[in-house]
Amino acid sequence: MKFYLSFIFYFVVISTMYSQVTFQIVEIPDRTPNDASVHISGDFEGWTGGQEKYKFSNKNNTFFITLPKQKGSINYKFTLGSWESVETNSQGKSIDNRSYIPNKENDTVKIKILGWSDQSSIKSTATKNVSILSENFYIPQLDKKRRIWIYLPPDYESTSKNYSVIYMHDGQNLFDESTSFSGEWEVDETLNKIYKEKKLGLIVVGIENGGSKRLDEYSPWKNTKYGGGEGDAYVEFIVQTLKPYVDKNYRTYPDSNNTAIIGSSMGGLISYYAALKHPTVFSKSGVFSPSFWFSEKSFDYAKENGNLNDSKMFLLAGGKEGENVAFEEINTTIKGMNKVVDLLKEAGFNAELLATNVVPDGKHNEKLWRENFEEAVLWLFDD
Repeated sequence: MKFYLSFIFYFVVISTMYSQVTFQIVEIPDRTPNDASVHISGDFEGWTGGQEKYKFSNKNNTFFITLPKQKGSINYKFTLGSWESVETNSQGKSIDNRSYIPNKENDTVKIKILGWSDQSSIKSTATKNVSILSENFYIPQLDKKRRIWIYLPPDYESTSKNYSVIYMHDGQNLFDESTSFSGEWEVDETLNKIYKEKKLGLIVVGIENGGSKRLDEYSPWKNTKYGGGEGDAYVEFIVQTLKPYVDKNYRTYPDSNNTAIIGSSMGGLISYYAALKHPTVFSKSGVFSPSFWFSEKSFDYAKENGNLNDSKMFLLAGGKEGENVAFEEINTTIKGMNKVVDLLKEAGFNAELLATNVVPDGKHNEKLWRENFEEAVLWLFDD
C-alpha cells in the first residue's frame, strides 16, 4: 500500500499573466522517510537541488511553500534535499524535468512522485579515462573547495602528445549517471567516439557546481530576485588558478586557440562571459541554452566586448525550452540568443566564426546538450 500525503505549495510560473499555481502532491513513494524534507528545485533557483528556502513547511499535515507571483513557465523537480535523492520513475530511472505553464490566474495541479533516486545504488557510467583530479580543489578567489573531474584522450598514456583542453561547468552532469541529477551529457563517450572516428583527442576539465551557490557563481551580474555577482571571481579562478595547474600537470597546448569553455543554462551564460572577457585565454566557446534573461547587462556586454576577429562561438537553443524569467520583451531562450548574436555581429565579431543551432523539439535538459555536444566540438575544433 502506497503512502499518500498532500503536499500543497504555491509558486510562480512564467506565462502571459501573473499566476499563482498550487501544486498538490497526492502520492509519494512508500519508502519516503517519515522525517523527510521535500524540496522543489528548478530554473527559478538555479537547479541547486534543495535550498533551505525552497523546503516545504508543514501546517496541519499539509506541506507547502509559497513563492512571489511572477510571469511565465517553470521547469522543476522534487528532491529530498539534494540531487542525491531526486525523484525518479517507479523503476528508479531518471525522468525529464517537469514543466508547467498556467492558463489561469490561480491554478491547481495534482502531482504523483513515483520514486526517489538512491545514488549509492546507481552504477557509475564514467569511462575508464575519466578520473577525479581533486576532491577538494581550492578556489582562492571564492575561498571555497570543489571537486574537479578530468577526461583524458584514449591515447594519452601511450603517447607524448599535447592536447587541446575544454573547461566545462556542472561537472556532476558531464560524465557519470551516478553523480548527475537528470542524466549525464556523456561527454566521455562522445569524445571517445570522436577520437576513434576523427583521431581528435581532447582533454576535458569538469568543475563541480556550487549547489545553492550556483546562480551566484555563474553570473558576474546580480539579479535582484535570484542572486549572482560572483561570476567574475569564478572565471578568474579558472583563468588564474585552475588552468595554470592543468597546464603544468598535464600535456596541454596552453594557447587560446587550443582552449575552449563550454556550459549550459547559467553555465552557458558564464561561458559566454568568459569568452568575451578573456579572448586571449578562450578562443572557443560553447554557449548552450544560455540564461541571458538573468541580466540585461549580458546584452550590453556583447556591445562592449564583441569586437573579436579570432574567437569562435557555438550557440545552441531548443525550440521547447519555455519562456524565461526576467524579461517580457526578450522572453525566450531563442530570442535572447538571437539578440546576442545580432549584437555581437554589430560590435564586429567575425560572423563566420559564429554558429547557431536551434533544435525545434529541444527542451532545456541534458538530452538537448548531450545530443548536440559532438556537433559543437567538431565545429569549434575543425582547425
